Amino acid sequence: MLKVGIINITGYAGIELLRILENHPEVVISEVTGRSQAGKPLKEVFTHYSGDLMIKENLSESVDLIFSALPHKISASVLGQYVNNGISSIDFSADFRLPRNIYETTYDVKHPYPTLIDKFVYGLPEKDKSAIKNKKFIANPGCFPTSVILALLPLTDIKSESIIIDAKTGISGAGRSKKIDHSFSEISDNMVAYSVNGHRHEPEIEHHLNKNVHLTTHLAPMIRGIYSTIYFQTNEKVDEKIFDEYYSDHPFVSIKTLPPKVKDVRGSNFCHIFIQKLPKKSDTNTYRIISVIDNLVKGAAGQAVHNMNLMFDLEETLGLNNIALYP
Repeated sequence: MLKVGIINITGYAGIELLRILENHPEVVISEVTGRSQAGKPLKEVFTHYSGDLMIKENLSESVDLIFSALPHKISASVLGQYVNNGISSIDFSADFRLPRNIYETTYDVKHPYPTLIDKFVYGLPEKDKSAIKNKKFIANPGCFPTSVILALLPLTDIKSESIIIDAKTGISGAGRSKKIDHSFSEISDNMVAYSVNGHRHEPEIEHHLNKNVHLTTHLAPMIRGIYSTIYFQTNEKVDEKIFDEYYSDHPFVSIKTLPPKVKDVRGSNFCHIFIQKLPKKSDTNTYRIISVIDNLVKGAAGQAVHNMNLMFDLEETLGLNNIALYP
């Protein structure tokens, strides 16, 4: 059995990770931390949990694998010591997803452990499965990049001058925030675009796809889910069957013949993708792709477990075969 520790269990991604790992046949959760709740039984903080875990201030080094669900910069500051000591780690933050110069420009901070960046591999299994299997340190992708990169991976050889992404997320993507803009009265029956001068996930998408994109993100009145609608034009003709071929060996991506719904993937580790050629109105071909994931599962905790399975040579779908919650 793998002994795992979770740093920052008290965030949405951390507690979602616990939900998944509790039913994983090869894992025991031995330690968890929470910055503001240290010393408390976990079941006091999250009353839906009935186990005996206590929230600690720090992890020991007696675990086989550490998941860090801390925000950027803070995560690297805490995780760095464990990485230096050779403990396998999966980081949910942006701290090890990008080269230092892009990271520091995008997040406007100095990287606390720049010498460790090259130790990490980007953990998108559909893109980097073989590399993940041979690494001890994984940078879990962002939720928007996961949705968008999966939609565009089969098209890496297609030339397009402009890729437009309209992406909507549920409020859980903002974390357990007390901001007034994230309150029920503001979110319910409402929709708003944010980070319109440049979302932090745009450079991540561009770096890992090697394509220029324009990303507009919206906060939607839902708890979970990312719904990405992507438009691109090309002089080439796209054979839509390449999506089925590309993902034939990837168990968590499903190509659909109708536009997917957020509830189709809620609570699951699946990404559903729909591609459509639009009526021709110029000399170029225009395509629309819709990609849907659960931001807390495929966009965070589920993807991390998928990465863990690959790292430790387990069956890659282990603990992740549950279907979506419906309704």
